[in-house]
Amino acid sequence: MNNFSLNTIATIHSPYKEKFAVPRQPGLVPSAHALLEILPPYNDINAFSGLEGFSHLWLMFIFHKNVQPVKWQPMVRPPRLGGNKRVGVFATRSPNRPNPIGLSLVEFHGLLQKEGKLFLQLSNIDLVDGTPIVDIKPYIPYADAKPDAKAGFAQQTPDVLMDIDFSQQALIFVDNNPQLKTLISQVLKQDPRPAYKKGKPDNKTYAMHLLEFNISWVVINDLISVTTIEPLI
Repeated sequence: MNNFSLNTIATIHSPYKEKFAVPRQPGLVPSAHALLEILPPYNDINAFSGLEGFSHLWLMFIFHKNVQPVKWQPMVRPPRLGGNKRVGVFATRSPNRPNPIGLSLVEFHGLLQKEGKLFLQLSNIDLVDGTPIVDIKPYIPYADAKPDAKAGFAQQTPDVLMDIDFSQQALIFVDNNPQLKTLISQVLKQDPRPAYKKGKPDNKTYAMHLLEFNISWVVINDLISVTTIEPLI
């Protein structure tokens, strides 16, 4: 068989409302919480019996923002290599693949039943809002954790080199919402700009849609300054 079909079993409800500023890997933004809504007929609570014994889960998902007509390329430019050096697509986690399937390791905080729906409570996510999930598997430490494994060009967690500050206007929104301030700071410390922008003069104003806010910022040397936070209507 050369062709297969997959069923969407769940949909993620994430603070990341667009691709831009989503962490490039899971585990980089601990305060990024999400709900995974299990869809019928897979929302049978019996299907999740025993899952409470696991702290982390593997999610297999579809890069639904990178489906056709985006064409896969045999060589890509990983951000960890500065966005300039090309390597083979199968040596990366690029979303532009022959099949738009991704794998993400997330932290699991239990089941939630609400208004007749079943949710998984998650954190440390790197998935855009609305991402379709095609499978869920428990993370098993003895089999999945290999401390001595070699990782090529991404052996270590990337350095966080950016400092964050907030304008007076932005502080109005975050002073009474420390969780929002933490989330914005953790997202921006990863420097979501294209990799080739790092270390270069940059006079552009950037913006991202996070939760129910539009957040703008500028980069001055190694400082990211959040200029405005505006609630979306």
